[in-house]
Amino acid sequence: MSPRTLLPLALLAISLAANAADTPEIKRPTGSPQANGATHTLRQIPEACARLEGTFSGDAAQPYRFNVVRTSEQCQPRSRFVDFDKAQPSAAKGWKLNDVIRVPSAACPSQQAVVSVWRLPVDRKPELDGQGQSRIYLEDAKKQAAAGKTAQVPMFAAKAEVQGKACM
Repeated sequence: MSPRTLLPLALLAISLAANAADTPEIKRPTGSPQANGATHTLRQIPEACARLEGTFSGDAAQPYRFNVVRTSEQCQPRSRFVDFDKAQPSAAKGWKLNDVIRVPSAACPSQQAVVSVWRLPVDRKPELDGQGQSRIYLEDAKKQAAAGKTAQVPMFAAKAEVQGKACM
């Protein structure tokens, strides 16, 4: 192939890779409009024992409030929810855009809250014993923890922003 042919192919490959990073793993329709002051659940993430909640405030300075709430004190998380600004998730760092949740404002139809949920998967293959079972032995786990060799867990991070024109 000539260099003239390779350049468009390379640009196409870069474009496709960038678009794949922008496509969420979960596809969902736009949510139903929410009234000012009404707290609504955006999504639950059971493996992180977390629920994402939002509230339109009607305040021009901060039109949408977004919180991550623990679902239950008894819940044992199998993944962690981390601060978006500290984690700075991106496809280049191994994060995957997991979900994009859009919720319009009932009081201001030109505005919508957009919540982006990112997931950092962990490739864990448990070691199986002779009986084909994955077992954790307390003494071995204590030694690993003391040595700082705890198993990595998947992580989630989310960010909310408001798009559209503010209503006066």
